Amino acid sequence: MIDYIQDNELIKQIFIGILLVVGFRLFKNVIHRWLEKLADKKQVSLQRKQFIVKSFNVASLGLFGAIFTIILGIGFGDISLFLSSIFAVLGVALFAQWSILSNLTASILIFFVFPYRIGDMIKVAEKDADVSGELIDITMFHVLIRHDDGNIITYPNNLILQKGVTKLLNHPSKTVETGD
Repeated sequence: MIDYIQDNELIKQIFIGILLVVGFRLFKNVIHRWLEKLADKKQVSLQRKQFIVKSFNVASLGLFGAIFTIILGIGFGDISLFLSSIFAVLGVALFAQWSILSNLTASILIFFVFPYRIGDMIKVAEKDADVSGELIDITMFHVLIRHDDGNIITYPNNLILQKGVTKLLNHPSKTVETGD
């Protein structure tokens, strides 16, 4: 029986394919749990958590597909030609939308590396405007900052990664008198 499986290429590929699918599911579950814990630790909104999980699903499915085709020996040259054609068309079609894509990419980076959390008082180093206040939400395209006058500032994600951001220790309207 084992000799038959070793000699039959189709059965061997099916067995490897099943192992890859099981491995993919296990990998996906472990990473999902890790992302859930990280999202809870960073106190992000449900929509943001769902966006990050969906982004991970798309990326991991692409990676799994590539590994699957390479290991099973499916015509890699044909697949790479097909994928490069799709990416070329998407690249041209989405070129006009670069700012939207950069905001989505920045949103993923902010999820993993942005040192400030919702509720923190921050000030963005903006020369022409006062962009400071309480960080009230981080969405897929922008961060929301409640200014001291009550107005809500919508600031793009890609710009908040490019500008200096200062965490304010004290709320400007809540200064403490020392009694000197």
